[in-house]
Amino acid sequence: MSSIPSLSDVCKESIYADFFKKHAKALRNYLLYKFGNQDQAEDITQEAFIKLWQNCKDVPLEKAKSYIYTIANNSSLNIIAHEKVKLNYQKHNSLNDRSNENPEFILEETQFKDKLLTAIDKLNETQRVAFLMHRIDGKKYAQIAEELDISVKAVEKRIHLALLELRKEFEHFR
Repeated sequence: MSSIPSLSDVCKESIYADFFKKHAKALRNYLLYKFGNQDQAEDITQEAFIKLWQNCKDVPLEKAKSYIYTIANNSSLNIIAHEKVKLNYQKHNSLNDRSNENPEFILEETQFKDKLLTAIDKLNETQRVAFLMHRIDGKKYAQIAEELDISVKAVEKRIHLALLELRKEFEHFR
């Protein structure tokens, strides 16, 4: 029953569409955490999937995930070479009615958020990526290890070191 198909499975629209639905959001988030620019993350995610489609005959389905991550990572590195990485998160409470809250509390909360974003930004890239994939995406260590192509122990160490660094910034919050 081993018939040699003329196209890779990735070239079948239904398989490609399922692959896209399964991996696009995770790839976009990975790029966002790694490079800190949402528009760039979305553009590069699209670009990686376009290149996968264009080269679908040469990329077996079992290598497709690695392929899109490699394309995306290389594209990002080319775009932001020598730039300082910044994380820009929208403030979740901007839609809430804050008229009844104490202005001092609002100021402290804003200052805390700014300090937290600055502290996360100060983490080295490997720690920041692993930390945000775990804390923001809720991914398990094994999932992070698979996506980053590292061991689970390496993920544990990166997140542990990130937490140590963040604790240094927030000594009074033990």
